[in-house]
Amino acid sequence: QVQLVESGGGLVQAGGSLRLSCAASGRTFSSYRMGWFRQAPGKEREFVAAISRSGGSTYYADSVEGRFTISRDNAKNTAYLQMNSLKPEDTAVYYCAASTSATATTQYLSARYEYWGQGTQVTVSS
Repeated sequence: QVQLVESGGGLVQAGGSLRLSCAASGRTFSSYRMGWFRQAPGKEREFVAAISRSGGSTYYADSVEGRFTISRDNAKNTAYLQMNSLKPEDTAVYYCAASTSATATTQYLSARYEYWGQGTQVTVSS
């Protein structure tokens, strides 16, 4: 079992930056593949980024590639999502998630993640 708590969301103007954090407690953090998902009003939850257990491999949705960076610090039991050049269409609730079973092929699927945080709101104004 692992508990996840996101922080760092807020209101920012287009072109600005935010850094989301996901603090984990419980089982060994390094045993989880970590992902970030987001859900905008009236839309389905979508994959944003994922990172392997060691942090050596990262993966991004096309819509955020080059603007967002996922990272993790296993010593601090924390995952991060650095978001730069934000756009109004990035407005959503952002969730971090942890998976013991997802692979590089299945990590894009929210159903592969067993544990979820409560979400943090990101609002980008134009």
